[in-house]
Amino acid sequence: MELIAGLRAWLTQPVFLVALAGALIAVVVQSGDLGSSDAAHRLQVAHSLWTSEPPVFPNEYPDFGVRGRGGRIQSYYGIGQSLLFLPADIVGGLLERLPAFAKYNGNDPAVRTIVVCYAVSVFLNVATALLCLRFLALFGFSRIQAIAGTLALLLATTHLFYAQVQQENNFIFLLTLAGLAYQFEWARTGSRPALIAGSAALGLNLLTRITTGLDLLAGGLFILLVLLFEGPRGRLLWARMRQYAATAAPVYLLFGIFDRLYQFYRFGSFWTTYMRLTAIEMRQRDPSLPANFPFSGAIHVGFLGALFSPEKSIFLFDPLMVLTVLLAMVAWRRFTPAVKAYFVAMPAMLLAYVCFYARYFAWAGDWAWGDRYVSTAAQFVVLPAVPLLLQYRSEVGRRVVAACAAICAISVVVQVASVAFWLSLEEYQIQVMQRPVWVVALRFENIAGFALGKMQAWGLYRFLPLDDAWDQQHITCWNFLPFQLQHAGVAPEWVVRLTFVLWFGAIAALAWTLMRLWQILRTQS
Repeated sequence: MELIAGLRAWLTQPVFLVALAGALIAVVVQSGDLGSSDAAHRLQVAHSLWTSEPPVFPNEYPDFGVRGRGGRIQSYYGIGQSLLFLPADIVGGLLERLPAFAKYNGNDPAVRTIVVCYAVSVFLNVATALLCLRFLALFGFSRIQAIAGTLALLLATTHLFYAQVQQENNFIFLLTLAGLAYQFEWARTGSRPALIAGSAALGLNLLTRITTGLDLLAGGLFILLVLLFEGPRGRLLWARMRQYAATAAPVYLLFGIFDRLYQFYRFGSFWTTYMRLTAIEMRQRDPSLPANFPFSGAIHVGFLGALFSPEKSIFLFDPLMVLTVLLAMVAWRRFTPAVKAYFVAMPAMLLAYVCFYARYFAWAGDWAWGDRYVSTAAQFVVLPAVPLLLQYRSEVGRRVVAACAAICAISVVVQVASVAFWLSLEEYQIQVMQRPVWVVALRFENIAGFALGKMQAWGLYRFLPLDDAWDQQHITCWNFLPFQLQHAGVAPEWVVRLTFVLWFGAIAALAWTLMRLWQILRTQS
């Protein structure tokens, strides 16, 4: 009886329910596959850390990889996400060797990748949900507003898509969020351990993608503006800024040294980067490439493309951006100093990312849903939008509230659509279509065509890569684990049926969790 009473008590705690919702969202959207060749290569690096396998297989070169020290082929990327994958990869790798999987081993989705996808995605979603609640509370948002903002992040931004596709985006988001939250706590309380923790999170990001130095700078700008807008003036302000620099700089330096040591281990130099070495090798193979490759594109193409192109625009793939702009226009004067500081620092970070990648030859991240290089920064910009809407709903007018509510609903629909199919579906299609292509609209056409059995009749399969059975399997099926297992036709029938039962059970549990949250919050409000 005590156990049941304790469980009931937990189920009335909004924080627990938000964490549970985050876990269930991650479970529901999984396909069992990493969803990206980049993620697969990062997982292989993790696998090489505890097995005898190389970080890059020789047959993948020169399409992927770069020759490092001793002529060994090395991966392009930082070590950060590979370290995140490592514990789950060890567990999944050991499970894969069990006799029970002897007949299945070697098929897709593989046992190891299924374990990695579920474990990593659930961890990232739960940790992000809890940190988001903490971060929004520091701005003075009520519990209801913070919970609404957290659920909006998980369900109404591209965070949902990257919960399915194991790119590094959600890991970067978590670390940057931790950095902002703990450094903001230091600005409010003066807690030096919080400042160290926040700096360590931002520093760890450097091991994942070196351009997250922009997140580090944006975090420093945010804290500086908070101190300027809210804190003391004169000597006390300078004292706090010196404390920030004296604490954060050594932590950043330490992680910078770790990154350089990893580069030295791979390439025999503390100063080189994989991007520079790759550019040198590619120019040797193709002398027609410009001297400034890979930053050889037209700056206006990448800059305007990230903002306004129908194939990659952040306003189309993250419609909450429209809500954020609208709220900033009508309620700026009512914002607290901390919120104003945030709305200066985060758009500055977004703009910095757009500008940095504007001349990159694959400025949008190549084959990706939206512009993956700037999507994480866009999520930070829109993070306070829903809490602010709830906070000022009685002051901005009914028409504005109705318009904002419609934008929120559209955002959820767009993000749910983003996980319906593998991301390469539209990428294959637009290669045979007349550009520009409105990719989000094309996704809804694909959903309708597949649901009605009209894909062939509507000409949506004329692009299929007939020579790639793996691509065909993933493109011609709903991108969720039970459907992928059923479509592949390799796993035993009872396993497929069990995964369907568990999947629908997770959907029902998620619906119950969200309804329970709604009931509790209505009562508390």
